[in-house]
Amino acid sequence: MRIAVVDKDLCRPDKCNLECIRFCPLNRTGKKCIELHEEGMRVKIYEEVCVGCGICVKKCPFKAITIVNLPDEYEKNLVHRYGPNMFKLYGLPIPKYNRVTGVIGKNGSGKTTSLRILAGELKPNLGNYQDPPKEEEILRYFRGSELQSYFQKLFNRELRIVHKIQYVELVPRYVKGTVGKLLMKVDERGLAKEIAKQVGLDKIWDRDIRVISGGELQKLLITATLAKEADVYLFDEPSSYLDVRERIRMAKIIREYVKGKYAIVVEHDLAVLDYLSDLVTIIYGEPGVFGIVSRPYGTGAGINHFLNGYLPAENMRIRPEAIKFHIYAPTEKYVEPTSPIVTWTNIYKKLGSFTLQVSQGTIRIGEVLGLIGPNGIGKTTFVRIIVGELKPDKGEVHVEGLSLSYKPQYVSPKIFKEETVREVLRNANEETLNPASWIYIELVKKLRLHKLLDRHVEDLSGGELQKLAIAQCLARDAQIYLLDEPSAYLDIEERLAVAKIIKRITRMKSAAAFVVEHDLCLQDFISDRLIVFSGEPGGRGIATPPLNLRDGMNKFLKELEITFRRDPKTYRPRVNKEGSYLDRYQKSIGEYYYIPREIDLMKEKEEETS
Repeated sequence: MRIAVVDKDLCRPDKCNLECIRFCPLNRTGKKCIELHEEGMRVKIYEEVCVGCGICVKKCPFKAITIVNLPDEYEKNLVHRYGPNMFKLYGLPIPKYNRVTGVIGKNGSGKTTSLRILAGELKPNLGNYQDPPKEEEILRYFRGSELQSYFQKLFNRELRIVHKIQYVELVPRYVKGTVGKLLMKVDERGLAKEIAKQVGLDKIWDRDIRVISGGELQKLLITATLAKEADVYLFDEPSSYLDVRERIRMAKIIREYVKGKYAIVVEHDLAVLDYLSDLVTIIYGEPGVFGIVSRPYGTGAGINHFLNGYLPAENMRIRPEAIKFHIYAPTEKYVEPTSPIVTWTNIYKKLGSFTLQVSQGTIRIGEVLGLIGPNGIGKTTFVRIIVGELKPDKGEVHVEGLSLSYKPQYVSPKIFKEETVREVLRNANEETLNPASWIYIELVKKLRLHKLLDRHVEDLSGGELQKLAIAQCLARDAQIYLLDEPSAYLDIEERLAVAKIIKRITRMKSAAAFVVEHDLCLQDFISDRLIVFSGEPGGRGIATPPLNLRDGMNKFLKELEITFRRDPKTYRPRVNKEGSYLDRYQKSIGEYYYIPREIDLMKEKEEETS
């Protein structure tokens, strides 16, 4: 079976010489394999005729064509296809009553499509997009599976479904009013005020939603979703825009209020996904081309299989190498004094009613320094002081003679002076356009920017702009790299690819990096030391000197009253359930993040026994 996909956003027949049509060997012999679509906006490939030679893929100047060969037996699991030469989805996550099913996978692999189908917003066409099947045919297709009874109830309108969308920033365009009025309007369970108080929305109850932040919009949507009376609750990326404290709080609230219901959560933060989910489904494949939904796994096992890159139930390798985290806090490697590259004295800065105090410290050559704390506590302010955008009222930063590369928190087309992605990358570093260079392979290709080279910056989506800004920052030849929330909009593999290249660049170039990040798993993976910010968000921020990873995480998590343990196989951080044995034990010994290895072995034995 062959899948040929033409990206309608990249295919531009009016701006090329139709190389795909001219060089296709079947077209040259008189057969019709590729031709211009009737609308003239893109080409059409006949998959039943195509031999998969790949010539059109290589000849297309805009990288708009992808051709993939798959086993024929996959076709019997085809659930949906958007149209000719468009994305295919094989299988669906299975909702379980009174359980939260987590969904994990790359961007563009079909997670949102799956939620839309389960929400009843998109009817599965089983691959027949020209003559979509009727409801009876769809039920016959899922006969004998748990999805049959689900769709039976869905088609009979016996299920009430609420779907929390992915892009919360779109809400103010279509909905008007204050936070309180909107929540009371949708409150069907009588829980709106109670949940709003728990998440802090009571403080902005009378504020217009057009002026609230992205994090407040996210909390508003989650609260509105939980306040509705429904049988099925679907959450698409509920942790976006939220800091660590709010992510864990929202995870607790979601678990509490979806008891006795069906619930599915799509999430890229591994710690949040682990805490929220009872089961995990992995969606793998080629982003934008096809997605395959795995069988459901237990939460711990499913995330571990994803990190290891191998799914045993499917006997499928989805990644060539496994992803490993630190076994213990990596302090030993950095206790030897190395040359400080940037130093700062005690810093004080006042911005309106907000004040920031930062203790003196240094960052060393080859070091990644993580900045962690709640939103509105001064992390971005400190980064802007390092960059030179802000002058401290007291204290000073010594960065004289050093070149800096900065990725700001909020990315828009206005921050780029160039018109196209190719020009942005070329001006940052010409090696980013060399397919044989390591920076092209590790950064440009893994972030899938190689397909966007000729796109105009103003035409890019929010996620594409974020990836371009990260690539531009890391590609520059600098001695100090500063990245503010680089994981926003990125999937797990893209986040870890960025983390790996940050570490590699700082080591290879004898540089240093400051990274502001809310994803605890990513901070654990990337950081050598941490600066912990605490205080009163929006009022007063206090930052510690750089601490080793163990002390920094302990201090931060102690304030949150949350403990983590290590997974015994992948060593990734896992949130302990509140009040569990490990949670109580770790709090008693003051170890909120790293615990003795024998405790991990004990926990592993318990899991195997259960």
